[in-house]
Amino acid sequence: MIQLLVFLPLLTALVAGLGGRVIGNVPAKIVTTAGLFASAGLAWVIFARFWLSGAQGFDVPVLDWIQSGDLSVHWAFKVDTLTAVMLVVVTTVSALVHLYSWGYMAEDPSQPRFFAYLSLFTFAMLMLVTADNLVQMFFGWEGVGLASYLLIGFWYHKPSANAAAIKAFVVNRVGDFGFSLGIFATFMVFGTVSIDAILAAVPGQAGATFSFLGHSVDVMTTLCLLLFVGAMGKSAQLGLHTWLPDAMEGPTPVSALIHAATMVTAGVFMVCRLSPMFEASVTAQAVVTYVGAATALFAASVALVQTDIKRVIAYSTCSQLGYMFFAAGSGAYGAAMFHLFTHAFFKALLFLGAGSVIHAMHHEQDMRFYGGLRKHIPITFALMTIGTLALTGFFFTAGYYSKDAILEAAFASGMTHGQFAFLVGAFVALLTSFYSWRLVFLTFYGSPRWAGSEHIQHALHDAHDGHHAPATGTGGYHPHESPVSMLIPLFILGAGALGAGWLWHTHFVGPEGGEFWRGSLAFRKDLMLAMEHVPIWVVWTPSVAFFAGLLGAWYAYLRAPHLPARAAGAVPALYAFLTHKWYFDELYDAIFVRPAFAIGRFLWVRGDQQVIDRFGPDGVAAAVAGGARAAKRFQTGYVYSYALVMLVGLAVAAAWFLPAAFGLAGK
Repeated sequence: MIQLLVFLPLLTALVAGLGGRVIGNVPAKIVTTAGLFASAGLAWVIFARFWLSGAQGFDVPVLDWIQSGDLSVHWAFKVDTLTAVMLVVVTTVSALVHLYSWGYMAEDPSQPRFFAYLSLFTFAMLMLVTADNLVQMFFGWEGVGLASYLLIGFWYHKPSANAAAIKAFVVNRVGDFGFSLGIFATFMVFGTVSIDAILAAVPGQAGATFSFLGHSVDVMTTLCLLLFVGAMGKSAQLGLHTWLPDAMEGPTPVSALIHAATMVTAGVFMVCRLSPMFEASVTAQAVVTYVGAATALFAASVALVQTDIKRVIAYSTCSQLGYMFFAAGSGAYGAAMFHLFTHAFFKALLFLGAGSVIHAMHHEQDMRFYGGLRKHIPITFALMTIGTLALTGFFFTAGYYSKDAILEAAFASGMTHGQFAFLVGAFVALLTSFYSWRLVFLTFYGSPRWAGSEHIQHALHDAHDGHHAPATGTGGYHPHESPVSMLIPLFILGAGALGAGWLWHTHFVGPEGGEFWRGSLAFRKDLMLAMEHVPIWVVWTPSVAFFAGLLGAWYAYLRAPHLPARAAGAVPALYAFLTHKWYFDELYDAIFVRPAFAIGRFLWVRGDQQVIDRFGPDGVAAAVAGGARAAKRFQTGYVYSYALVMLVGLAVAAAWFLPAAFGLAGK
């Protein structure tokens, strides 16, 4: 079963990718979509066994892969509760994205290639989450990076899409370098890359140190921090986050697949899979917590001023990933996975809902040119409202259970970094509510502002055949609801956003969660029990933040719509700081990009052209050409010229040899 689940997306990707031109658009879409729904069905069957039957984990060998000295790598599928959760998340969201893309990509000329990329991406992610050793995980890790490059740059005729794809690829290579160093170091310490063997040997390495530059360094801290660098890259944590917003250049279904439930959650999954290692290092846990909390605050603050609907949701993803990491750093790995699980539903819902809005608005993504859409696309409005309620933590929605669990766990951890994460997380919950409802109010409420959109003007020009459109806020444009193929995934994700929290919260984060996880991650029952005894004000803090953010957004964008512009004008430096995303891109451009280009130009002009080419191939060619030109002067074509040269040659030879022949040399 697990073999079919994993390899079916690869098989369908090959069929659509290699045979798409032969079989056509519709068969390629049918093959890939059916394959993903089959994989999703199998994933739910496996998950049900762990959820309802309390099944034990198992390994399924595939083949012997690498044997080199002491390094022995077997390709096998590791199936336990943690794997089952990720299988459900990856295959469900991917299957729904495939179905959604039938409508969203209906007019694209390269549909087989797009669906092949989606299935290839899914296969790489499944390889990652089923890995039973670090080398196999790295194989899936890099496969996801490659597939994301192809998907982000799918519209390769757009320079911005190419630049975004390259940026995602390069930034992730930085994180992957740290991850690879962590794998090398782990093999040096434990003598194996098998995850089970490594985790079993962790207690024996607790407190072990090594000497580096005269200092004693903790072994487990070093290993965890190197591995965490990889997680920072894939999960877009502060410092290696810059690729995530630019990845919005890809088609909207790609945004939902990459940013909602799959690629960006790989880092969280890896930390939870190796959680016993992180439990052995308080320093590593503190670093994970502080980085996660800082990322949550950074992304939420930047989302406040974004005007592109997809970028708001992208920064929201970055912020929620910060929540997951500081939950893991606080020791609440079950809570981190619970938020990963619920986040997949409501964030995929929001991304695909945003795609429905963009589809209705003729590809316009700027919220400043929306307004009043709830009357024109009521289904999309209702479902995006559900997603927003879940994201902001409204009572009994999925986000209410998982976000509350994270904040309560951080507070109950009793550690300094946990207390810090709780304070930051509570403030970020307020910001999340504000920018999320800001998106809803700007998009669906108020008066239409479509007439100012360049995209809408093009649509109007085509519709009216160049005639003047009515002078209203709509400009005569009439948004339309999305086709059924795009709405069905929204309904399914909406159900998950509403019900996934109350249905599974006792399994993921309840005191009896140890029976659910069954050793697949480090489950601290004492922390789960402590969460039930936190002060009442801690319990109510997320709800207070929800209502404060909702009321603030309502007042600023519906009651007093002039207020945001006035506030921006009152603090221009802060507004510029947030608009420029804390100036990370500018800083990296000054520190890394420009010097790299300068060094490249220097090596190209001075080194390659003026040294290597000048004295190498160009120099040799020039010498040969010069010699040929000199020799050409002696080739006159006249017999008497050649006779003269021969005569001179004979005279020189005679002058050289005759003295020796007559014994006159040296006299």
